[in-house]
Amino acid sequence: MASAPSASRPRLVLATLNRAKARELVVLLGEIPYTIVPLIDVPGAVLPEETAETYEGNALLKAQAAVRFDGDVTVADDSGLEVDALSGGPGVRSARFGGPGLDDAGRTALLLERLRGVPPERRTARFRCVIAVLGRTGPARTVEGVVEGMIADAPRGAGGFGYDPVFFYPPLGRTFGELTDAVKSDVSHRGRAVRAARALLRG
Repeated sequence: MASAPSASRPRLVLATLNRAKARELVVLLGEIPYTIVPLIDVPGAVLPEETAETYEGNALLKAQAAVRFDGDVTVADDSGLEVDALSGGPGVRSARFGGPGLDDAGRTALLLERLRGVPPERRTARFRCVIAVLGRTGPARTVEGVVEGMIADAPRGAGGFGYDPVFFYPPLGRTFGELTDAVKSDVSHRGRAVRAARALLRG
């Protein structure tokens, strides 16, 4: 998953222990002048609990922890699904929605249960992603990406991860779970945020 090491390239640590997210970030970052090291591949690596009340706060918590793991710069993200009919929830708690006993499928099922009976026109939602870029010196910088959509009435597609199979993207008439990785990268919240982060990394 990591990019090929090079003595002439600085190390960029991806501050996530989610393998699917790490894989997606590696692809989205593409060709940049860094050796990319996913934190999940670093023995003994840990991240703090996401206790902040904002995406930016959680991204910064993870970046500040991960920059200690032999990296010249760290990229950390926090993202979530905001459903208007749920007053913006689950939001920053998207990965913990329903408690620690649920996996992606369980959280998705709970979301659909909470939206039972809600008509299509009220199932508006968005994915939001904030990325923090932090070096060993200097202040952290953050960027944001947002994509608007709807919550489908049932999962569709086996692609992506998290809530992707129920996030319906009207311009393409498909859920994120039905999109190829390349198409999803073009339109997703994380794709948009990473493109902004790449501009920061290239300075």
